Amino acid sequence: MGQSLQSIASNYPQIDFHFYNSSALNIADLQNCKAVFSTLRPDFCINAAAYTAVDKAESEPEKAHSINVTGAENLAKACKEFDTVLIHISTDFVFDGKASKPYTEEDIPNPTGVYGQTKLDGEKIIQQIWEKHLIIRTSWVYSQFGNNFMKTMLRLGAERDSLSVVNDQIGTPTNAVDLAEVLVKIIQAIDKNIPSSIFHLPSKIFNFSNEGQCSWYDFAKKIFEINKIKIDLQAIPTSSYPTPAKRPSFSALDKTKIKTTFGFEVKDWEESLK
Repeated sequence: MGQSLQSIASNYPQIDFHFYNSSALNIADLQNCKAVFSTLRPDFCINAAAYTAVDKAESEPEKAHSINVTGAENLAKACKEFDTVLIHISTDFVFDGKASKPYTEEDIPNPTGVYGQTKLDGEKIIQQIWEKHLIIRTSWVYSQFGNNFMKTMLRLGAERDSLSVVNDQIGTPTNAVDLAEVLVKIIQAIDKNIPSSIFHLPSKIFNFSNEGQCSWYDFAKKIFEINKIKIDLQAIPTSSYPTPAKRPSFSALDKTKIKTTFGFEVKDWEESLK
């Protein structure tokens, strides 16, 4: 996510971007956060940092908590002290996946694992500390940067003749560059005071992903199709691929609120993947 923001920063010369990795800004350390904020005094802070190793979180709950909860808390405290708007990235994993239609921001979270629970706890602590925040829940994030499903599929497609991918978990892929563009447009809208009442909303949570729905199998199939990779791709049920953390079987997000509040148009996942 951070690298995707970096990739588009030059398109917005009117915004002064500063990027920090975990060694330059350790969000688990409150004094480090305050020291950086006191020097920079930013108008906005995008928290793209997260512990996202879903399965590993089950055996490393303290580490997940230190980044996803304590880190969120420290940024909220620093943002409050320096009157900085905090834009925090969250996840579809706050839901249990038992819904039959896309989740809205009003649906009740019910995480099933450590990762989802720590992300939800991070949301809650931000809401308690600092009014000037927005929480953006997203899903199935991929891009040309970092480690993600798309890059894994391309690597495996080059190494193997056949591959099995689960076809009973439904959601929506999100191109991280599309999400980055949305975050910058939100900053521009708030800076122009459009909409003026944003921080007086009862909930400042917004969903964003690309449009449409698919399974991981459909996603993989489309990745191979676009890249003209010939591979024997097999659809399997989740039960054939057990993991330490339970995945939501359905986690599509309803984007009505973000589209109506900010007037955004959202690309279809297949178009964006291409």
